[in-house]
Amino acid sequence: MKCALITGGSRGIGRAICEKLAADLGYHVLINYKAGIAAAQDTLANIVANGGTGEIIGFDVADAADTTRALAAWQEANPTAVMEVVVNNAGITKDGLFMWMQLQDWTDVTGVSMNGFFNVTSFFMQKMLRNRYGRIINIVSVSGVKGTAGQVNYSAAKAGVIGATKALAQEVAKRNITVNAVAPGFIKTDMTAGLDEKELVKMIPANRFGNAEEVADLVSFLASRKAGYITGETININGGIYS
Repeated sequence: MKCALITGGSRGIGRAICEKLAADLGYHVLINYKAGIAAAQDTLANIVANGGTGEIIGFDVADAADTTRALAAWQEANPTAVMEVVVNNAGITKDGLFMWMQLQDWTDVTGVSMNGFFNVTSFFMQKMLRNRYGRIINIVSVSGVKGTAGQVNYSAAKAGVIGATKALAQEVAKRNITVNAVAPGFIKTDMTAGLDEKELVKMIPANRFGNAEEVADLVSFLASRKAGYITGETININGGIYS
């Protein structure tokens, strides 16, 4: 059984990626969630309704022990399963000016993105190296590429993952494992629901927010065998807001 794991897969961009990898590439999809089990079940129902297969798996990516416990239990229960694709999508924001930022706001945001990348990817790394195949795709942000005022913690977290993407890509390329980052701009999701869309589209050359499905299409390509010669890249998908 060939599998793909998507962290933060219950809603928004994560949900779209789960559904796309099941439909386009036929992967058995592991939908990670931390608290929103109902949303994760909805995502799974959508996959099954479209002829795909999957399951939900709950753990906190920022918690190394919890991540290892959940993934080890899954691997033990599925000894013949091969994890070919890992999409590190989980992320949170706790926005505010740096002068007022609390340490907890810094550690929470960097913990999910940076520690989450390490905890999940490291669990599967040696297995991918032995299998001589893998696709690691890290969902970052335009904030990590150019920096965004009011998001010093989030910008730092995503920029850190971009650096890790470039370095890890060089380490594992000989084993047919690619490591890439996808950097969305303004995408219509729960995370951007509170933003002033009418005002913000003035900054976007495409004159609109993107859709989660558009990000998922890009991830699906990078997860496919067609993308075998693309690695260490950060691909912006932002309607031209930053290029």
